[in-house]
Amino acid sequence: MTPKRWFWPLLGFGTLLVLILWLVSALTWLYVQVSFTAPFLANLLVLVLIGLLGGLLYLFFRYLYVLERKGKPKAASPVPQAPLDKTEAAAENLKALRQQLSQIEDEVARQALMARARELEEDFYRQELRIVVFGTGSAGKTSLVNALIGEMVGEVAPTMGTTAVGQTYRFWLPHTDQEILITDTPGILEAGVAGTYREQLARQLAAEADLLLFVLDDDLRRSEYTPLVNLVEMGKRSLLVLNKIDLRSEADQLALLRHLRQRVKGLIPPQDVVGIAARPQPIHLETGEWLEPEPHIWPLIRRMSAILREEGDDLVADNILLQSQRLGEQARKIIDQQRRRQADKVVERYQWISAGVVCVTPIPVVDLLAAAAVNAQMVMEIGKVYGCDLNRDRARELALSLGKTLASLGIVKGAMNLVGTALQLSVGGLVVGKAVQGITAAYLTRIAGKSFIEYFRHNQDWGDGGMGEVVQRQFQLNRRDEFIRSFVQQAIARLPAQLGTVIPETLKTPLSHEEELS
Repeated sequence: MTPKRWFWPLLGFGTLLVLILWLVSALTWLYVQVSFTAPFLANLLVLVLIGLLGGLLYLFFRYLYVLERKGKPKAASPVPQAPLDKTEAAAENLKALRQQLSQIEDEVARQALMARARELEEDFYRQELRIVVFGTGSAGKTSLVNALIGEMVGEVAPTMGTTAVGQTYRFWLPHTDQEILITDTPGILEAGVAGTYREQLARQLAAEADLLLFVLDDDLRRSEYTPLVNLVEMGKRSLLVLNKIDLRSEADQLALLRHLRQRVKGLIPPQDVVGIAARPQPIHLETGEWLEPEPHIWPLIRRMSAILREEGDDLVADNILLQSQRLGEQARKIIDQQRRRQADKVVERYQWISAGVVCVTPIPVVDLLAAAAVNAQMVMEIGKVYGCDLNRDRARELALSLGKTLASLGIVKGAMNLVGTALQLSVGGLVVGKAVQGITAAYLTRIAGKSFIEYFRHNQDWGDGGMGEVVQRQFQLNRRDEFIRSFVQQAIARLPAQLGTVIPETLKTPLSHEEELS
């Protein structure tokens, strides 16, 4: 602490000391006066004096401590961890993808997706930039590949369909120190079954590109615009390449490029729309000879080089992220279907348990309590299918809430009417009330179970419409006449012939110890 800082504390301490001495003197005089008449009160004054002095000293030193802390430079606060860059994010995504794929039970589907995941990992660790040339048949894709590589690597012909399969080559892009993979794809919009197949292959290759060269030789037609939009919105880094500009005057070239930039505004930046002549037309000289001009592709090379300098490290990572996300989405759909099948089996089992419980319960009020207990256990099992471990209290709360929703929407009454009508038609006569109640309980348990499946599928969220909308939708999906008739027939086959007898073995076997307690 500097001398200037010490001045005020010392002045305060001196003033405080004078006041304390004055206070001690005054209290001493008071003590002497009081001690003659009330010794106990005098002793109490001494204790108060000691406490007061201790408190004042504490406050003074506390003040010095705070002042000293303020004088010290603050410790540097921990720097918040920067978010993962794209490369690290891609690596984390691949790791999470493997864990996700391990949850798939279908061996064939899991192995197929695992093989694709391994390919992505190999591409990621090799860090090789993959450029894909995409466009309509005979727009000059192969000519462009030949011009970039500097040698005739592919057959060039004016007819559509020359490139039947994707062909990949390696080359060094001028002004860069990176080896690049470039893939020539079949043309899109070709006729016939073979043309459709080649187009599917081309789209698949384009979707796997780190950098996409969309080649055209004229204005962008609607049939070309749609796949371009799809690929760009997918996240593909794309260049729009207008080929064969040597067939137009300079004014027409500029006008068409301006027009194309306007057409793709918001999709592709203006600087990423370039004009080239991958294979210029031969020039007939006055001597009668033909001159083969050099390819005019430097505008494209310059733009590609700039992109590699500015975005090279992120292009591969961006594509790996995109591909792994798409693969993860496929896995998610398979896992969702897998869980739906498992959850449907749980619902089917508990709907008949619910019917059996209601059939052997003599008091209607107990029917509701028993159904709620069955539904609570069903909720817990459905939750486990979706990786959510609910305790019994939470499961019972959900079951009761859904039961109230069923009643408030009139679904309980509606279900009894549907089941009663279908049951009378099935047996051809008057139906015992317990049969209607039992099958209705099974039906309502099914509605509840289907609703809970939607709840867990959406991460324990009922959605904007709440529980009521989900329940109402499931009721509408399960009230078709043919389904009700089939459901009643299954119930007749499963429930005992005489109501009130022992529940058949088909209802007993699924019960676990916990369910028996419920």
